Amino acid sequence: MGNLLELFHDQFFINALWASFFAAITCGIIGTYVVARRMVFIAGGVTHASYGGIGLGYFLGLNPIVGAAVFSVFSALGIEYFTNKVKIRQDSSIAMWWSLGMAVGIIFMYLTPGYASSFENYLFGSIITVSTTEIYFMAALSALIILVFIFFFRPILYVAFDPLFAKVTGLPVRLVNYSMMCLVALTIVLNIRVVGIVLIMSLLTIPQATANIFTKTFSKMMWLSVLFAFFGAFVGLLMSFVTDMQSGATIIIVLITVFAICKTVVYLRKSLRKKSSTRETSSI
Repeated sequence: MGNLLELFHDQFFINALWASFFAAITCGIIGTYVVARRMVFIAGGVTHASYGGIGLGYFLGLNPIVGAAVFSVFSALGIEYFTNKVKIRQDSSIAMWWSLGMAVGIIFMYLTPGYASSFENYLFGSIITVSTTEIYFMAALSALIILVFIFFFRPILYVAFDPLFAKVTGLPVRLVNYSMMCLVALTIVLNIRVVGIVLIMSLLTIPQATANIFTKTFSKMMWLSVLFAFFGAFVGLLMSFVTDMQSGATIIIVLITVFAICKTVVYLRKSLRKKSSTRETSSI
């Protein structure tokens, strides 16, 4: 217990806590939009495309996160453009950008000597290595996402659930779609260090699936997702320290465990209520 308390005095752990907090906000809110739009596969394509930007960043001596952000935003916009303008099937467009990003990343990884271990941190996550600068970026993105959803909640909601109605009412559907794709891309990139490219999709979907057990309302689901995401990140971080395991993996394990517990409890409660109501009916 004493060792755990000592962690709160270490700067790397404080940074990890802040990273968990901002990851919960960004992934909780944006993940709800991703799930509502049923664009998990698109987000997966953007996630893997970001690998190209990381490799290119290392090769050019730039910050890999900056390279990943540029590559991811262009990939997200490219997927949207190819699907709507060039009329390429969405799954084909996603596969193209997904493959391109991974191929570029692998090529530049081999062209850049001595960075294999660093690439592993981006693939599988290492929340304790998040820098103060990256936390500032995560904080800025969190503030931006909150402001966007506060001031443009209804247009985003209409476009997410009924784009045809949104278009008829005069809403700029295309602008909303492109803007949200940019936010999705930035959210993915800035949270790669938390759980890694391989597991980032879980942080965008599992808290939302857990929140969906308790509510069907979009706004409530967003904030419940934020709470579940932060709980999973915090407990997973502590578990990573105690077990000396990869932080990204422990965070996802905690999130899945929470989902399983919540689902089981709700199912058992419903079963008990059903049995109780059946007994009352039969006694009458």
